[in-house]
Amino acid sequence: MNATNFNDLKKETQKTVEKDSELKEYLVNYVGNYINKEASDEITVDMIVEVMSKEFPEFVLAMAEENFVRGYEQSIKDYDFFKGLEDNETNNSKEK
Repeated sequence: MNATNFNDLKKETQKTVEKDSELKEYLVNYVGNYINKEASDEITVDMIVEVMSKEFPEFVLAMAEENFVRGYEQSIKDYDFFKGLEDNETNNSKEK
C-alpha cells in the first residue's frame, strides 16, 4: 500500500498548467487575466484554486467536502483492515 506524500502533491500544484483541453485553456486565461499576469503560460493549479475560492467558493467548498468524506470513509476502511490483521495475528498466536 503506497501513501501519498503531501510534499510531492504540493509540488504538483505548483507546476504550470498545460492548456490541453478547452476548459484548461479557459481557466488559465481567466486566471491570468484575473491576476493581471501577462504570461498566462505560467499559471499554476495553486493560482487557479486561489481565484476559484474567491470567485466560485461554492464549487471549492463542494470539492473540499467531497474529499473530506472520501478521506473519512477511507480511514474507516483502513482501520477495519488493520484491525482485522491485528485480530488475525492474535488468533494465530493463541493457536500456537
